[in-house]
Amino acid sequence: MAGHRLIRGRTELQADEARRLAIFATRSVEATRLLAPSAEHAEDYRLAFQRDRDRITHSRAFRRLKHKTQVFVPHVADHPRTRLTHTLEVAQLGRTIARALALNEDLVEAIALGHDLGHTAFGHTGEAALIDILQGRDREVPLPSEVVAEVGSFKHNYQSLRVVDLLERRYQHPGLNLTNQVREGILKHTSSAPGFPFPLPSTDGLRLDEPPHLEAQVVAVADEIAQQTHDLEDGLRVESVTLAAVEALDVAQRATADLGQVFHAEPHRWRRQSLLIRGLVALLVSDVIAATADRLDRLLAAAGVRNHEGFLELGRGPLADIVGFSAGVETLFSDLKRFVYQFIINHWQVNRQDWRARKVVSALFRAFWLNPLTLPNYVLLRAHQELGFPYLRDLPMASVASEVASRYHSSPGFARLVTDHIAGMSDRFALEEFRSLEQPSIAQRFLEDSE
Repeated sequence: MAGHRLIRGRTELQADEARRLAIFATRSVEATRLLAPSAEHAEDYRLAFQRDRDRITHSRAFRRLKHKTQVFVPHVADHPRTRLTHTLEVAQLGRTIARALALNEDLVEAIALGHDLGHTAFGHTGEAALIDILQGRDREVPLPSEVVAEVGSFKHNYQSLRVVDLLERRYQHPGLNLTNQVREGILKHTSSAPGFPFPLPSTDGLRLDEPPHLEAQVVAVADEIAQQTHDLEDGLRVESVTLAAVEALDVAQRATADLGQVFHAEPHRWRRQSLLIRGLVALLVSDVIAATADRLDRLLAAAGVRNHEGFLELGRGPLADIVGFSAGVETLFSDLKRFVYQFIINHWQVNRQDWRARKVVSALFRAFWLNPLTLPNYVLLRAHQELGFPYLRDLPMASVASEVASRYHSSPGFARLVTDHIAGMSDRFALEEFRSLEQPSIAQRFLEDSE
């Protein structure tokens, strides 16, 4: 079937892609991987970044996003965003921006779908709790000072890369073997630094000392737009802010002016809210596209770049901060972010759930650290396989305590394994584990013991 006249093979698809893309877009033929692609892809009709997208969407970490908090905990109502719906919105906004600018949509989509795979349960609060533990600031978790000095810190974009490079196990090799272009975009969708203390499996192909490529920058700004607009909509729906207060914002005034009479004549509050959110998204996305096109036009003209080869010769240096808002809309967007933080992220009910989340993460880490036998078998097997420790369940019970004290409790590697385990949990699983360990009940059940 590969030779059928109606079927476009990889060569034709790559040629079609090159015709569609702007001279500053990343081509799939430029994709590189840490491991060479296997022979099984010889007749694959997907280009490199499409395969990455599919590997991510079939991963276990991607499926767990549906039970991870964005801002409002997902198990208390049906409609608040989850980490999964946030991810899908980022991908949708990213593709819109990429298509308008003739950037590589497949690359943008793959980065967007993978950018939050390393996010913890309970949103940014779970991340903050793990940082405090690893840096020795949580008095409930007695990490030795020598472990704290070596274990490093935590940040979700680094953990996302750790997930796709190491923790996902679908092939004979660890990780998903994504392209370096997607790996780089996942890491750089939010701030990163070459010296950040985090044990990445490999830094090869990440170009840590250079600005991100343009498709990665698209995902970064799409992430920001999605966060602020959907957090605002969720806040409106639970009435942590009033519609009148939002309408008074300068950015809302600008958006509603663009909407015109269709907005001002709408009497129904829910439809008016929806119109406002759509107007904000339209304003922000349109501004990013226009401002980015203007910056690119001036950059290419100044450098005399007329083709893709010339763009590659330009290097990454001039690409810093190319994709983004105009100066005026950047100011409006900053005001929106401050408003969302003050009235939604910092709302008293959100603070209550954050307080509970910190207690859960701290209690789980304390239990797993003090008594590693409470960990599932697969985590203890990782300690055996990756750190060379004896598998605790094979040891006589009388020798477990001394083994834990001598090896496990002096090991930054074991602290990182516990961090991996907790970071991968969904909200629901973390709460089940907390209840199981801290609140015994006759209704408890055996939990699945598999990676």
